[in-house]
Amino acid sequence: EFAGEKGKGAGVYVTNVEPGTPAMKAGLQVGDIVTAVANNEIDQNGNYVDPLYGKIEFTNLLTAHAYAGDVVPFRIQRNGKPMQLNVTLEHRDAKDYVSPPYNLDQPPRYYVLGGLIFQELSRQYLKEWGPNWQREAPQRLVYLDRFQSELFPQGNRRFIILSQVLPANSTIGYDDLSYLTVTKVNGKEIRSLADLAEAVKQPIEGFIKIETEEDPKQIELDAAQVAAEAPILQENYGISVLDRLD
Repeated sequence: EFAGEKGKGAGVYVTNVEPGTPAMKAGLQVGDIVTAVANNEIDQNGNYVDPLYGKIEFTNLLTAHAYAGDVVPFRIQRNGKPMQLNVTLEHRDAKDYVSPPYNLDQPPRYYVLGGLIFQELSRQYLKEWGPNWQREAPQRLVYLDRFQSELFPQGNRRFIILSQVLPANSTIGYDDLSYLTVTKVNGKEIRSLADLAEAVKQPIEGFIKIETEEDPKQIELDAAQVAAEAPILQENYGISVLDRLD
């Protein structure tokens, strides 16, 4: 009814089509209702019935069952009329995304600073909230992932998240912080974990100053204390290395 269509209610409503993608090249439009992908019926939640796993997201048909160059039929409803679009899949490297949708055989990147754990936003990160991550994960992070192309059409950056805080002397008062988006460190814009790692080397008047989009807006750590306590932090929490940037 939302789309002005009538019938059994199956399919998902297209709210956005990213420019330059295979879907746009095939003619998919905002307002279309995708009812089947690769001859698999899609329900109103965007799921299909997999013979092995049961109901799972239809994107699995494109990521696990098809390859670049394959032509995948999409059955749609447009203005009440059934149509078929043939989508030719293309490869897009994960590094070309602001929030990568996949991470093949690579452990997550991170940076630990005085008990603060920083990570890059990615679909893999969001899926830590389980199969209902789109509802269960912090909604501002889901929003950034979903609308990354519109918010940052040029790409060439990552979202850096203060994911959690390990209790330590240098992080007293910050224990409850989590899932904050980092904007600057020591006055320098942060567009990657590498940027963060470089910026923390240049404290301001002895303090590492971390700015976040959300409250508390700024976190300050004593640079000398962070450096002195790093070995203790590693021993207490069994952290072999304090960063993984590659």
